[in-house]
Amino acid sequence: MLNIDVKSRKPIYEQIIDSIKELIIQGIWPRDTQLPSVRQLAGDLAINPNTIQKAYSELERQGIIYSMKSKGSFVASSVDELRGERKEELKNDLEKISRELAALGMSYDEAESILHSAWKGEKND
Repeated sequence: MLNIDVKSRKPIYEQIIDSIKELIIQGIWPRDTQLPSVRQLAGDLAINPNTIQKAYSELERQGIIYSMKSKGSFVASSVDELRGERKEELKNDLEKISRELAALGMSYDEAESILHSAWKGEKND
């Protein structure tokens, strides 16, 4: 369900946020789907409930989920909204990486070849 790596340098609450966003982007949790309760998720992941609550609070602050008193937390964002945001993030990352590669002397053709191979799922050495 949620992918958590306790050995990662990334804080666990951020991993929870990313995992929930990914489940929404993949269409596994559509709009208005009820999320697991804080207590249930904390038990399933063997994580402090405060960590889960922190992730849920941040997701709510971002408008990705909403809470209903005595009912729980639900998905507020649509797949399309999150996909659009994620595409924009990745586009910005790609632009930054492209500038860095150019500054390191990589040619456009080399970068294009790497992107082409990656797009097709091929390993480029």
